[in-house]
Formats: sequence, C-alpha cells, structure tokens
Amino acid sequence: MAQHLHILGICGTFMGGLAQLAAARGFRVTGSDGNVYPPMSTQLEAAGIGLMEGYAPGHLDPAPDLVVIGNALSRGNPAVEAVLARGLDYCSGPEWLAREVLRGRWVLGVAGTHGKTTTSSLLAWILEDAGLSPGFLIGGVPGNFGVSAREGAGDCFVVEADEYDTAFFDKRSKFVHYRPKTLVLGNLEFDHADIFPDLAAIQRQFHHLVRCVPGNGRILRPTDSAALDAVEAMGCWTPVERWSLAGPGEEPAAADWQGRMQTADGTRFSLRGPAGEAGAADWVLPGRHNANNALAAVAAAAHAGVTPERALAALARFRGVKRRLELLGEVAGVKLYDDFAHHPTAIAATLGALRARGCTGRVLALVEPRSNTMRMGRHREALAASVAGADRVYWYQPPGMDWSLEDVAAAGTAPASVCDDVERLVATVVGEAQQGDQIVIMSNGSFAGIHQRLLGALRAARGE
Repeated sequence: MAQHLHILGICGTFMGGLAQLAAARGFRVTGSDGNVYPPMSTQLEAAGIGLMEGYAPGHLDPAPDLVVIGNALSRGNPAVEAVLARGLDYCSGPEWLAREVLRGRWVLGVAGTHGKTTTSSLLAWILEDAGLSPGFLIGGVPGNFGVSAREGAGDCFVVEADEYDTAFFDKRSKFVHYRPKTLVLGNLEFDHADIFPDLAAIQRQFHHLVRCVPGNGRILRPTDSAALDAVEAMGCWTPVERWSLAGPGEEPAAADWQGRMQTADGTRFSLRGPAGEAGAADWVLPGRHNANNALAAVAAAAHAGVTPERALAALARFRGVKRRLELLGEVAGVKLYDDFAHHPTAIAATLGALRARGCTGRVLALVEPRSNTMRMGRHREALAASVAGADRVYWYQPPGMDWSLEDVAAAGTAPASVCDDVERLVATVVGEAQQGDQIVIMSNGSFAGIHQRLLGALRAARGE
C-alpha cells in the first residue's frame, strides 16, 4: 500500500509542487490549506490529489504516515497542534524534497532576491531543449512546461532556492537543505523583514548555502553586487564564475561571461564565454533584468554540459513565465499585463522593461504593496522612486496595513492616487485608460481578482 502523505499548506507554490512530485513518485497525497484556489488547486486536482479547506484536526483522520508542514503554519494552528499532540511523524517541505527527490541528483539551485523564478524556468528549459530531461521545482509556472514541478527523467534537477525560513521548527533558510552542485546567486538585497532583522542576517544564510556547495561544483554570480562580495568574503570553497552585462554601446566589465545588449529592451544580446565562445540570442523577454537572468541560466547550463551556442538557441523558444510581465489581453488598443513585482527594485525593473519596448502610449501602474516586508513599511522610502517609469500610478491600500500610502503617492513624479476599494479602482482605471496604453498590475498575491475584473470591465466599456 502506498505511503500516505498529508501536506499542510498545500496550495502554496512550493508545497503544491512538492505534492505533485510526491504523487508522481507513487505516494498517496492529500492536503489542507486555508485557501484552496486556482491555479494550484486545479493542478493538484488534475494530479488526483485530495484537497481539504481549512486546518481541521479531522483532516488527519485516519492518521497519515507522514505530515509535511509548510512554513506558513505556526504553533496555534489547529492542524499543527493535532500533529504534535498525537505524536504524528512530520517534517518540513525542504527536508522531504532533499531526502526523497534531490538525493543523488545533480542539483542546480537558483538563489537571490529577484529573478529566481524566471532564471530557474530558463535553466530548466535550456536543459530540456538540450535533451537532458531535468526535474524541477519552481515558484511559478514556466510556459514551456505548464506545471511548476516535475520529476524529470534525467540526472539534473533545477530548484528555486528560496531564503525564506523552512518551518516553525526549523528557522534555517529553505535553501540550505538542497546541497546544490551548481549554484546561481543572482543578486542580494534586504527583504523578508518578517524573519530577517537586516541584510547581514540574510547574508549569513547565503554564506551557509555557499558552505554546502562542493569543491567540484560551481557558483555563478554577477560582478556588480557588493552584498554578494561580502557573502563570498565570509568563505568560499567552490570555483566562482562571474557575469557582467552592458547596455547598447557599452563595454561589459571584466568577467568570465560577458553580455552586451544589442537592443534597448534586451530582446537581443550577444555573449562571450570563458573559453571565448561567442553567440547571440533573440528572444521575447524584455528588460535588462531578464537579460541578466538569461546570462545566469546559460552559464549554469554550461556547467551541466550544455554549450553556450545550444543554450542561446534555446532562448528563442522560451515562452516566459506566468505572472512575469504576462500579457493577459488587449482591448481596443489597451494592453493589460500581470507581474509578480513586490519589491521596489522589481517594480522599477518591470516598468523599465515596458518603457524599453518603445511604446507610444502611456504606462499605467497598479501596485498592491502586499508582501510582509511592504506591509511593515520597510521599503516605504523607496516606493515613490520605484514607479518613476510610469505615467500614472494607482496605489492600492490593502486592508490591515497600518500605514498610509498617501505620502508615497504625493512624493512620486507621476500623477498618483490611493484607493482601498478594488471595484472603485477598476472603475477609475477603465475611465482613464486610452488607446495605446499599457496597464501593468503588480502584486505577489491575487489582488482580489482585479486582473480578470479589470479585463472584463475594459471589454464591457468598449463593447467587446
């Protein structure tokens, strides 16, 4: 009889991906979550995984063989208390992944404050296009695969290596469980203010990750990160390769991997590798940040045996990632995008990418400061400058946030307003949108379903 796993917090991207991997391995999987909702609920149901709403102790009857507990759950949760009181066997998601899936495989980890999902997706696709059939667990849905996780038939496994803590009983960062042979360190800034007091605390966790990479492995990182310089200075026992990216007409800094943007939006760039390999990529993702993600993926794939020429060719067939500047629709010349940006640096990069495309209309930004760090106000001083690339900004004041966005709106260079009602916000945007405008919604949550509500309202207002 198959071992029964019950997953608490199953509809999170990581835990939902874990559930799919477990089901593919023959485990009988059930799960509970406070909010059972698409798209993860749809993926799980398609995999034959039973879902339960809420955290009732009765969900653990009959007792599963193992309870996998997500990091969103803490002491006081009824299901957690039942697990402890009954003496049920339990572990964290990263611990289960490392023990059951990653052991004995070539793990390629992608860490950093920004770009992990896109870089992981790019790396998995490059390996797939090269015929290596990698497994992966990614915090988003790559367009080339349609799922966030799969077992894969090859030796390689790509994992998005998140620095958030592991579980209520294991406060180490999740990524220390993965023991990568190939590690991408894309960038490093302060984030996750709910668990880290300062940047130095995050750097300490990154140092712990670096300690796990073997001497015959490889670490890839950009040249221009003082925060990563400090991590490396704490100690490194693995060969490090660096990449640098220059804008059009600029010269890249000295590095093992040198990229040059051939277009302002970065959809064409050239590359020279450590052995003098040269090539160019034409692809669909705009923005300097995405060109950096691509350089990281090409360099990581090279460590796993994929030639830069093959990797660059694969980029032309990359289909993007859900919720990463994803075009949801176009209505009467108005384009609507969805983006996961939830940090000032990411917000600025997204708006810069839209600008670099050379659009003739306006860029309208709808921003929900939803992350724990945002809600705590740790980035409030940087928010106004982050939206400088927009022509009009609509700030959404989420319920429960105990500081006002009015000062942020007033400090910006573009006209801005604050609204705490989604219906009213939709009506305002529909009334102000013009042909040629590009509207981008930025949030790391569902934003009360505003994406489809706004698209539907635009269609109704314009008779489509």
